[in-house]
Amino acid sequence: MEYKDYYATLGVKRDASAEEIKKAYRKLAHKYHPDVSKEGDAEERFKDVAQAYETLKDAEKRAAYDQLGRHAQGEQFSPPPGFGGFAPGDQFDDVDLADFLSGLRRGGAARSRSSSRPRRGEDYEVAGEITLEQAYHGGEISLSLQYPEVDDSGFMRNQTRVFQVQIPEGMREGQRLKLSGKGGAGSSGGPPGDLLLTLHFAPHPEFRLNGDDIVSDLRLAPWEAVLGATVTVPTLGGPVELTVRPGTRNGQTLRLSRRGMGRGERKGDQLAIVQIVTPSSVSDAEKELYTQLKAASSFNPRGKGGGK
Repeated sequence: MEYKDYYATLGVKRDASAEEIKKAYRKLAHKYHPDVSKEGDAEERFKDVAQAYETLKDAEKRAAYDQLGRHAQGEQFSPPPGFGGFAPGDQFDDVDLADFLSGLRRGGAARSRSSSRPRRGEDYEVAGEITLEQAYHGGEISLSLQYPEVDDSGFMRNQTRVFQVQIPEGMREGQRLKLSGKGGAGSSGGPPGDLLLTLHFAPHPEFRLNGDDIVSDLRLAPWEAVLGATVTVPTLGGPVELTVRPGTRNGQTLRLSRRGMGRGERKGDQLAIVQIVTPSSVSDAEKELYTQLKAASSFNPRGKGGGK
């Protein structure tokens, strides 16, 4: 029988706790999952990791494995006589170590009272996407989430389920929510694990984020920028009226207080960046007015200091 160092496969010490083993497995399973990994040996590594975890997560199998002693990775060995109830002289040349540990008869060396204890289910870590509007207002939404779930054989399979998620008002990009009891099923009557959900914002056609501030473009006609105007500006909380002062320049930032993300005193602002837009075509009457303005104005945009 070929010896497999399951502890080395998971990168943990032999006295690692069950929680440390679980964390190591989750990390490696995500890294080598064939659906996401680009490494050439990902599938084989994933199988090795799953096999190691299948043994070490089970108190009975782990106890039996530890009793086999330490051997070099890949070394051929035979279990000691009487181990697990097998008869002396049994041959193990073609037996896989994982199959051997799974097939141990009850009452042998691997009996463990702790094997029947209730065990809590796996915690699953997933990412979801919501709109800026949903984050701004908060409330309950439906999210379709895909996550890897450990099946009965210890392998990860992608599952898709719809969850009702309570979004806190003014939540931030990358904020993590815990859906209690929505993770993996427990065993032997143990409670289910949790679903740890990291939320990201979907791209928005009008708004972008700068910390807790929301940035938008404010498109103004030349005469609005020169003469001043009152314009309607869209915000996540609804349209607001904004006063544009005379002489407003292109690229200038106009601040809408407390119209950003967050809540209460820590709420951000909305930053409206002025974009002066010129018409691509004009009527004869408009052309005549522009011609008169050109003749009457002394403004030189290329003069010292940008012109005045």
